[in-house]
Amino acid sequence: MRFAPLQCSLFVLAACGALSAAHADTVIDNANGYTLNAKGDIVQFASMAFDDNGRITAVGTAKDVAAKAPKARHVDLKGRTVLPGLIDAHGHVFGLGEMLTQLDLSGTTSLQQAQAAIADYARANPGQGWLRGRGWNQENWKLGRFPTAKELDTLVSNRPVWFERVDGHAGWANSRALALAGITDKTPDPAGGRIVRDADGHATGVLVDAAKGLMLKVLPQPTEAEGRAMLEKSLQKMASVGLTSAHDAGITVSQDKLYRSFADQGKLTARIYAMIGGTGPDFDQLAKNGPLNSYGEDMYFLRAVKLYADGALGSRGAALLAPYSDDPHSHGLLFHSNEEIDTMIGKAMQKGYQVNVHAIGDAGNRQILDAFAKEIKANHTEAQRNRIEHAQIVTLDDIPRFKSIGIVPSMQPTHATSDKNMAESRVGPERIKGAYAWRTFLQQGSRIACGSDFPVEAPNPFYGIHAAVTRQDAGGNPIAGWYPEQEMSLKEAFRCFTLDAAWAGHQEQNQGSLEVGKYADFIVIDRDLFKMTPYDIHKTGVLETWVAGRQVYRK
Repeated sequence: MRFAPLQCSLFVLAACGALSAAHADTVIDNANGYTLNAKGDIVQFASMAFDDNGRITAVGTAKDVAAKAPKARHVDLKGRTVLPGLIDAHGHVFGLGEMLTQLDLSGTTSLQQAQAAIADYARANPGQGWLRGRGWNQENWKLGRFPTAKELDTLVSNRPVWFERVDGHAGWANSRALALAGITDKTPDPAGGRIVRDADGHATGVLVDAAKGLMLKVLPQPTEAEGRAMLEKSLQKMASVGLTSAHDAGITVSQDKLYRSFADQGKLTARIYAMIGGTGPDFDQLAKNGPLNSYGEDMYFLRAVKLYADGALGSRGAALLAPYSDDPHSHGLLFHSNEEIDTMIGKAMQKGYQVNVHAIGDAGNRQILDAFAKEIKANHTEAQRNRIEHAQIVTLDDIPRFKSIGIVPSMQPTHATSDKNMAESRVGPERIKGAYAWRTFLQQGSRIACGSDFPVEAPNPFYGIHAAVTRQDAGGNPIAGWYPEQEMSLKEAFRCFTLDAAWAGHQEQNQGSLEVGKYADFIVIDRDLFKMTPYDIHKTGVLETWVAGRQVYRK
């Protein structure tokens, strides 16, 4: 297992050249270790041994492990807590890197604050052509509407400006960008998208879902150097929050090339389980030889496809069976007809790929459940572990179908705590009963794969564990939790970010727990996760991150 060189540390022998001898063992001692066993039970350990290939050879007491690794090098963890490396089952790795290199508006709480940040950014980057960023949320701004191009024009009028909404399902442009994209008041809404207009029919500057494609056609594409910088920044951020693996929800041919290059150079410091974005030309090129079940010594995988059923709840693009409770004239947007989605799912599944479909609204979820049911029945493809990504608003009648059809609910706990300020107003008091319904899914025996959907949410998995257990935001609101009857136990939340996330990527034999034969992917944290108050879980800090027995991050 090759990684890019690290600075040698007296404390961490595994990061030093002395460990390069073939088949040398390393033992971590005096650990307050927690893992899951094959049954899903939490098991504690004090020592763990792994060989130079990064595989675990022993886990248990100091005496037992020492007996199985008599010539090993020892690292004293001084009683600090060790966990299996955490897995994000739904993120956007290059999107995170892009956000880290552009203007991040996710912390703004008002339009005025966002405008000030944009003005500062424009002044600080006078030579930059397009001004780009992400993270705005009109709900957090208490604006009661979308922002407008005019509110950007007052800040920057001579350069195109494009800022994506926090969920990535809408974008905010200034008049210069709209002109470059050829968008006028007369431009028709594309199928599956919407150009937001005022009462007089004038385009206001916000493009929802497929309408974003009108802008994407004129946006300059990242160069290879920019793509590398994005990937490097994203990997650094992931390591710093304890992620040793991520499922990248929709990649391109150029991004696949970069992943393979990083794996070849030993620079891929997290395992990437990638999904091809769609079943169009990129799929045709990348799927010529079928799924890539492993590459670069189990660091990169390309065996899934990412599709979309609908948009997002915050921008009212999620497809609902009945109108929005706060907009009786809108049902949201289904991106494809039933026939189109059937064709796409069938094309990918018949090639042997796991199919993972974004579905937020109850109409979107039903469309995809129907399509999966037909395809699985016709071709007996249950073993592909197909997934619905988000499964956010689901009718109570449709939730049991996930189990009966064999569909994995891939869900993001922090979406519930971020959306609580608008979700019930969008769908009303009845439909909310099937929303963010983790307990209902778990009680029927579904295995939830947890993630964050970064950069929509922060990539820190401890934020997700905290939200899953408390149904509260980081400020402790609401005090009793938001619909607390749907919360997870700590064990369940821990499992959905480890073993069940690994299982959802066909990787449970190699990661997700610290057991003999699996990779030594683990993290060292600054507190005992299982002895602290659940309300402080989000404060957990990562001290070290190790992948295949090599340290890739140290605070």
